[in-house]
Amino acid sequence: MSDIPLDPPSRSLQGRVAIVTGAGSEGDGIGNGRAISILLAEDGCNVVGVDMNPDWANRTAEMANSKPGRGTVIAAKGDVTKAADCEAAVQLALEKFGRVDILVNNVGIGGAAGTAVEVDMEQWAKGLEINVSSMVHMTKYAVPAMARNEGQMKGSIINMGSVAGLKGGTPHLLYPTSKGAVVNMTRAMAAHHAKDGIRVNCVCPGMLYTPMMYAKGMSKEARAARKARSLLGTEGNGWDAACAVVFLASDHSRWITGLIMPVDAGTTAAVGIGMTKAASVNG
Repeated sequence: MSDIPLDPPSRSLQGRVAIVTGAGSEGDGIGNGRAISILLAEDGCNVVGVDMNPDWANRTAEMANSKPGRGTVIAAKGDVTKAADCEAAVQLALEKFGRVDILVNNVGIGGAAGTAVEVDMEQWAKGLEINVSSMVHMTKYAVPAMARNEGQMKGSIINMGSVAGLKGGTPHLLYPTSKGAVVNMTRAMAAHHAKDGIRVNCVCPGMLYTPMMYAKGMSKEARAARKARSLLGTEGNGWDAACAVVFLASDHSRWITGLIMPVDAGTTAAVGIGMTKAASVNG
């Protein structure tokens, strides 16, 4: 007799609790963290949205809670480079909702500019602290809380990487280095915490059009060039990254851990169409 359940796994996150770092965005802009928080709540998940800017986090909570019948999003001010703030975020989730099931390590910055010759080493260290060490801080406190949960699968951690961490060619050293570290850190964490029933995966977005990218202005030419770098010739947005994260948070991905998932319209799958034509002519 088969022990495979007849009912398919549910996509619902009803009764689950998530912590999303970097949950705010300026104004009503849809950044990755805001989109993730809203989509998790749409599937019934309760969310603690952590951000250094409380106004941005509060706006995310307002947007997510504007429709009835969803999970609840609460805002929390926190600096995830500080261990005390990371521990406090986990404690807040436990106090308000009684458990922690999902951690989305979403905080990241472009960081120090320049090559190895040019980079400011103090800014280099700060960038690594924000882009890499903050994820370790959050995981340190989230894993013991997840381990208390019942069932074979006790938790899901999703780290936000980037296609810049999968290949070279970016003009600055810090960002691709830090995101490359996130990629392999994800694999190491997946191996470390599998025995506890905790899955760890990584989403690597490509050329998303988010407030972080357009806040300082972007020309039409630059935007068109970004679109052209993907096989589909389109740009993504925060919702695209969020859809991947919500999938990895749900039981639909219960047999997936250690995955590095590009969400990039094919940027890392092959050489771009325009580049392929040029190569064929030059070859």
